[in-house]
Amino acid sequence: MRQTKKGNQWYFGMKAHIGVDSQTRVIHSVVATLPMCTTRCACPSSCTERRPVCGATRPIRGQSEVIHKYAPKATDFTNRRYRYKNGVDELQRAKNKTKSSVRAKGRASFLIIKRIFGFVKARYKGLAKNAHRLFVPCALANLYMLRRRLWRLAGV
Repeated sequence: MRQTKKGNQWYFGMKAHIGVDSQTRVIHSVVATLPMCTTRCACPSSCTERRPVCGATRPIRGQSEVIHKYAPKATDFTNRRYRYKNGVDELQRAKNKTKSSVRAKGRASFLIIKRIFGFVKARYKGLAKNAHRLFVPCALANLYMLRRRLWRLAGV
């Protein structure tokens, strides 16, 4: 765990990198890292041959070679720059919009984890304890997202 200071406010925490299935919106992998770790650190656990779509929830350029290193057949859904020297590439802008709609499915998982289950603060000193505490809301988020399908299977 690391701490940082912004103004006179101290922040103490970690980053949660999750892998989400683009069709069912189920979380399939979770990695807790230090705050200064980028998505490249967590990419090996979330990008594999079984998961054909890979991309960060934030548009980070320069990640495609890392994705193709761990999953050569994976589709990179990271946004590309569409503004360059006061010009706008409308084709690239449209592609980015499509990619963002796919990546938004991962954002919905964070909404459920943070707002519904209240996982917004690091409670313990140590990455391992906070990572174990992160896994429970991720499992509950899966149940929450699949609740209607589970009710239909149970006949309720």
